[in-house]
Amino acid sequence: MQITDVRIRRIEKEGSMKAVVSITIDNEFVIHDIKVIQGEKGYFIAMPSRMAADGEYRDIAHPINARTREMIQGVILEKYFMVIESET
Repeated sequence: MQITDVRIRRIEKEGSMKAVVSITIDNEFVIHDIKVIQGEKGYFIAMPSRMAADGEYRDIAHPINARTREMIQGVILEKYFMVIESET
């Protein structure tokens, strides 16, 4: 599996959410609404989610294992920081 495109939409408002991202996998499948969050321990991604009937948020799409999550997060954050640097 390869991430073949990453599109970053920066969020200008104050708060911990810094961007909303869409990724394309193998030029065939797109995942929208991945969030870039700045937390106390650094930046991370949050997969798209929806509120369930019990009031809890549940991911709509997500990696099945930690290795894949780390790969996706690494690609997204690398692109995010490239966008930030190019704007300064």
